[in-house]
Amino acid sequence: MNPPAATELPVVVIGAGPAGLAAAAHLIDQGIEPLVLEAGPTAGAAVREWSHVRLFSTWGEVVDPAAEKLLAPTGWTRPDPATYPSGGDWAELYLQPLADVLGDRVRTGARVTGASRTGRDRIVDADREAQPFVVHVAHTDGREERLFARAVIDASGTWATPSPAGGSGLPALGEKTAADRITYRVPDLKDPAVRARYAGKRTAVIGSGASAFTALAYLADLAKSDDGTGTKGVWILRRGISGSTFGGGSADQLPARGALGLAAKAAVDEGHADAVTGFRTEAIERADDGRLVLVGEDGRRLDPVDEVIVLTGFRPDLSFLDELRLRLDERLQAPVELAPLIDPNQHSCGTVYPHGHRELSHPEQGIYLVGMKSYGRAPTFLAMTGYEQVRSVAAAIAGDLDAADRVELTLPETGVCGGAGLFDAPESDQSGGCCAPAPQLVQLGVPAAVAVGVTAAEEAPAGGCCGS
Repeated sequence: MNPPAATELPVVVIGAGPAGLAAAAHLIDQGIEPLVLEAGPTAGAAVREWSHVRLFSTWGEVVDPAAEKLLAPTGWTRPDPATYPSGGDWAELYLQPLADVLGDRVRTGARVTGASRTGRDRIVDADREAQPFVVHVAHTDGREERLFARAVIDASGTWATPSPAGGSGLPALGEKTAADRITYRVPDLKDPAVRARYAGKRTAVIGSGASAFTALAYLADLAKSDDGTGTKGVWILRRGISGSTFGGGSADQLPARGALGLAAKAAVDEGHADAVTGFRTEAIERADDGRLVLVGEDGRRLDPVDEVIVLTGFRPDLSFLDELRLRLDERLQAPVELAPLIDPNQHSCGTVYPHGHRELSHPEQGIYLVGMKSYGRAPTFLAMTGYEQVRSVAAAIAGDLDAADRVELTLPETGVCGGAGLFDAPESDQSGGCCAPAPQLVQLGVPAAVAVGVTAAEEAPAGGCCGS
């Protein structure tokens, strides 16, 4: 079947999460028809999997303007912009209503398995740019389909591909066979079955970002509850501990984000978690009683734990884009023009230089990675970033380059800056950052929060100086 002319085709948006649905809204605002393909059973399927976790961005920061414009005629009103939604709130009160307004433009249970140029594999140059995109889709009922598109916006995120426990970026030896005692998500300890799994148990938490902070705070709260006596966390860090380990604290312009690190510090200070520093996991072995023993690359063997929570970040799934010509940074797997702005080896203040379609473009014209996926393995993504990205991209696809280039984005400071890569070495001098004071002890009586789009950021920003 020959596809119609490209201008008559929709723009395929992969993923019905916050960035994908916002992209659809901006495309409609530009007079372009979107088609959103979501692998999960509902819009916001990934967000719903962490519905129990509170965002550290407020409602005022997680609603896209073009989406709100679409929702307004339905009588929808934005929740109090100063309050913090949970993942469940975000999905039910915003993402689902937005998907409902988009109607048939959103198809769920539709997993994209491949994207290419019609009649052109990755190698072929001839008349390439004139060909529309072809997208292969697998449906939950077993059907396969191919669709044609004038452009492709990949907003599929990174939630489905968490990073492993292994210190070299590879799964630790024995990690896969120990899967029955390992999770890669912040557990919902309000769920009785999940709570019973961790209550009174010794649990290793591997990671040093927002999600690790959240898990430690949850475990500490469990330890202090009537049914949690004996609960103990073992915090596994690949680097040493300094004042900057716990994030920006009171220096963070997102107060709930700063509070996360303070809650983790409280868990350690109050004895609900022990910290093991400079530990890179090489192997996970099974003890005689079924518990797990973590073995470090330096030969250290830790005391057995009952459970392991691996929160070492996420990485993009690029497999279904293999026939397209992408230009990605060799470290972050982010677009090469964007990577220097977000590379945690260089800086991680959270304030990203304004960027849009130009930084997100590739040699293959018309394909854009947006949202969390655009950051590759970098952990500092915020929803506001994604909304501005898709506004610029939609304008570029519409041919309005003036609007596309008019990118304005100011993100709050994390209060901790500098290269996280430096602080990955446990022996480094980690005192003396110039952005953040040492975090102060706080109580854990309020629900912990996680970042929008960085719910398991592995190497949290640490130390250094703003502007680096």
